[in-house]
Amino acid sequence: MEKDRGNIKKPWDTCRETPIIKDEQTPWKIIKLLKIASLAIVAVFVFGLALCSKTTFLLLITLSHKGTKVLPDNMKPVALLCIGCALIISSVFLLLKSFWKSCYKTSKLPRKSTVALVLFFEFLVATGVAILTIVAMPHLDIVTNVAILNGVAVLSALLQVIAQCSAKERNRFLLPSIFAFILILLGYALFLYLYITKNPTDVKMIIWVGLAVGASFLVSLNWWESYLRLISKNSNSVFLNNFCKDLTKCQNVVRILTSLLRIAVTACVLGAYVHLDNMDWKIVTLIPSRETKIIAIIIGVQLISSALCHWFSLVACKMHALRRCFIMPLYLASLAVMVLFVVPVIVYYQNYRTSLNGTSINFIGYCSQVVDGRNQSLNDNVFRELVLDVTHTLCFLDMSKMADIGLLTGSAVSWWLGLLLATLHLWYLNVDRIQRTQDLFTRRLVYETLMVYLCATMWHETYSEMMNIIISIFRLDKYRPKTEDEKNTDFKFETHIYFDDAFTDDKDSRGRHLNKYALNLVEIFTEVYGIFTNINNEFFNKKQQIPEQNIIRTPYGGRLEVAMPHGNIITVHFKDKDLIRHKKRWSQVMYLYYLLGWKLMTKYYARYQKGEDGPEFRAEVEKEKQNTYILALDGDTDFQPAALMLLIDRLKMYPSVGAACGRIHPTGSGPAVWFQKFEYAISHWLQKTAEHVIGCVLCSPGCFSLFRAKALMDDNVMKKYSSKSMEASHYIQYDQGEDRWLCTLLLKQGWRVEYNAAADAFTNAPENFNELYNQRRRWGPSTMANVMDLLGATSTVSKKNRSISKLFMFYQLFAIASAILAPATICLMVAGSFTFIFNMNASASLVLAIIPPVIYLILCFYLKSETQITIAGVLSVLYAFLMLVVTLSIIGSMVKEKTILTPSGMFVIAISAIYIITAIMHPQEIQLIFYGVLYILCIQAPTSFSPSTPWST
Repeated sequence: MEKDRGNIKKPWDTCRETPIIKDEQTPWKIIKLLKIASLAIVAVFVFGLALCSKTTFLLLITLSHKGTKVLPDNMKPVALLCIGCALIISSVFLLLKSFWKSCYKTSKLPRKSTVALVLFFEFLVATGVAILTIVAMPHLDIVTNVAILNGVAVLSALLQVIAQCSAKERNRFLLPSIFAFILILLGYALFLYLYITKNPTDVKMIIWVGLAVGASFLVSLNWWESYLRLISKNSNSVFLNNFCKDLTKCQNVVRILTSLLRIAVTACVLGAYVHLDNMDWKIVTLIPSRETKIIAIIIGVQLISSALCHWFSLVACKMHALRRCFIMPLYLASLAVMVLFVVPVIVYYQNYRTSLNGTSINFIGYCSQVVDGRNQSLNDNVFRELVLDVTHTLCFLDMSKMADIGLLTGSAVSWWLGLLLATLHLWYLNVDRIQRTQDLFTRRLVYETLMVYLCATMWHETYSEMMNIIISIFRLDKYRPKTEDEKNTDFKFETHIYFDDAFTDDKDSRGRHLNKYALNLVEIFTEVYGIFTNINNEFFNKKQQIPEQNIIRTPYGGRLEVAMPHGNIITVHFKDKDLIRHKKRWSQVMYLYYLLGWKLMTKYYARYQKGEDGPEFRAEVEKEKQNTYILALDGDTDFQPAALMLLIDRLKMYPSVGAACGRIHPTGSGPAVWFQKFEYAISHWLQKTAEHVIGCVLCSPGCFSLFRAKALMDDNVMKKYSSKSMEASHYIQYDQGEDRWLCTLLLKQGWRVEYNAAADAFTNAPENFNELYNQRRRWGPSTMANVMDLLGATSTVSKKNRSISKLFMFYQLFAIASAILAPATICLMVAGSFTFIFNMNASASLVLAIIPPVIYLILCFYLKSETQITIAGVLSVLYAFLMLVVTLSIIGSMVKEKTILTPSGMFVIAISAIYIITAIMHPQEIQLIFYGVLYILCIQAPTSFSPSTPWST
């Protein structure tokens, strides 16, 4: 849409044409209903899976109890082995995950003191877990076994008290933590009194009870790292602070060591206990099929339910449904397990008493006659046998006496209430927008006011394109009004627009004046300001005026400052190409040095000249550099404030992240845009996501990326980015892909670049293939030049950047090799179709397929760029039909051979399956899959027929 500047609106004209302002989209009612349904489903799954996991694990412990019948006493090593497997399976997965991360990300070796302290605590925890579950719990009753799992929070409650007492500010959860510690200790006291006074002469039982209590205390050290971090945060201990930093940096290596230690300790405890209890491992291979089936079902359900419960718990935390879908279901599951075990025992006992027709029998008699007097056979109902085995664990106590029932109930209730109070603070936990689940309960974000500079570069954008970005900026102004109270705002922002080649000569007057594109921008300010302030609501329109605006003459041209309705400032820098370098990279250099070099550092330099220089002064400088961000934008970018907040969160949470980018959506109409919509989709769905997970994103697009000032001001980044292009390779790398080169410089300095798929931004895409060719002519060579630059420095980069490993660089080498071979692959596919359709010789088909690209390659050395693009367009249409023929020939080949197991057929089916499955996993963008047909037909256009351009300087 272009404005007709000659058509002046009359005062009496009340008809208006206003752009559509898209605010934050309100979810559809169906989406809200789906959200509620999802929360309910997740809560039910967490509860049900936690119930299954606990129940099956306690059944395994019951089966290992001496005297139970489902597994005879000589087969107890089988149940103990299953318990050991249940204990180590999480460590095995953690070991594999950490090893995988170590392969794709650089991992530093921790200090010896760090390793020693970590292994010391982990050894205690692993020993406690193994002794409690393998040695002690098989000798206790089922009620105690269910309840004692709630008592492992004893030291956790004590560490909470210590951490809260050492905190600098008052904590409202101090008293609940104290009461939690007292209640858990009371539960242990009642438990000890019940078992020791029951038979004081039973030395073995006293040993088992003592081991259970001691092991429970060791298990409660499982959260030592969380509380050690809290204590170190509130103390001035240099050792603790260095320990926590080293632990964070060397996380992968430490997890590998701790996983191996836990596996080894569990295996040693299991082997030693089986040997000391005179059990024989040989029975494991001789167990009958009926018992094998029962034990396999129980351990299978246990492992699967535990893994799924963990996954659904993570989902609940990511959905910010911590209370509804995570805490409450787990509380209820701990109660439901008790009900699930105790109720069948009571029901079977009462039914047996009823069947005696008035003959009285107490619980001890029931145990001797029914529970222990039954045949060791599984011909009866397996459920009944399991219930009687559970009952057998209670036979040591006299459930007919109220004293025993009271002590048992008192210890169980004390432990459960202690757990409830020890975790009370979780109900008041504020979850940040993208808080990592591993930091959810320990690490909180430091809320400091950030400074964000929105920096957009413009040139000859159309009226509608400039309208998009100005509306986005005014929308952000409405979302985050300017305020002097920094304590109640998370960030402040300023907007700077750098307008290249903004001046033109005017024949009717002296000097240079703003050209039509710059004047359009000024008019857009007036129009958008009127929309956001509703100053144009009068019945008869008056000429709109922006209340606060300043026009300043500058050495590079001119500057316009506009105050938006809510107080934030937009500054437009109109650049005259006769006075200063033009083009996008030099505009970026200009705002980097102006905002970070002059505006940020000048105030500190003035203080430095006055004599200020010390640790506190330098820390203040570093803090401001850390908390200052630059949002790089193009002149046609459209974004919502929520997208910016998501990028801010990435940089705020992770100090090592130097840049973050979002999901870019191309806008426009026509086949060229359809092609790009699918191309952008799969590049974000697959490539960027893969880079983010296994290594690091290599390119943060300049149309919507957030950069940290400290990263940009690092050595060999901003200074090198301002270098002139002196060689042909410099022109390719520096000027044709400036955003990718800036990211390359950041990666070389050890900074991480991240991708957030939820941060959506929209930008206009080329609407015809001529513009698309010109764009890819810049992108293709610059991408290859920057990747080759990184590959050449693999050894240095992998040492300096924790997110980049040699294995990840090998993946990039494979990707770049595939891109280089892409045109040859297309030629081979075309040659194959010639062979199938025309029944030609393979060699002749190959020669015929490569003739057009070779001719085009030769012509590129002699023809002008415009002519090259025209020929490329003709060849693209021709090859689109050939690609259609290729597709049909592959289908025909599969039909002819009556199998899909042909090389071409399997390739096509695999690629199609990947695209379709990925689209289904992105339901909001699933409609883009229909553009995949056009993408497949035209894929050779930007890869095989990109026109050449002169690279000399």
